Amino acid sequence: MLFIYPAIIHEDSDGIWAEFPDLKNCSTFGDSLADVLQNATEAMELFVLGLLENGIQPPKATDIKNMHLAKNTFATLIKSDVNLAKNTKSVKKTLTIPAWLNQRALDKGINFSKVLQEALIAKTI
Repeated sequence: MLFIYPAIIHEDSDGIWAEFPDLKNCSTFGDSLADVLQNATEAMELFVLGLLENGIQPPKATDIKNMHLAKNTFATLIKSDVNLAKNTKSVKKTLTIPAWLNQRALDKGINFSKVLQEALIAKTI
């Protein structure tokens, strides 16, 4: 099932974070805009999947053109296929990499989890 909801992205002194006006208490944050958008997709997936698993119909999405935004915010649409998230449980892994590589990846805004997942998928297919 494909779902598309508007998210409001906030940039302020606390950092970058996103909220979903249609999904009460669904929000996320990140170190960069790319992180926030990726995290917003995951947050929305889990929220909507939780509603569906509890027999609750997800709310209708607000038309992004009708949203009133505050200063230092903008709206974007987040799309997710919750079928891909079903029966998917994340597990935390600890790994060790050289300090110089860690810093270089941080400087480039690389998402460590995403890179590891992509590498593992490539190695296991």
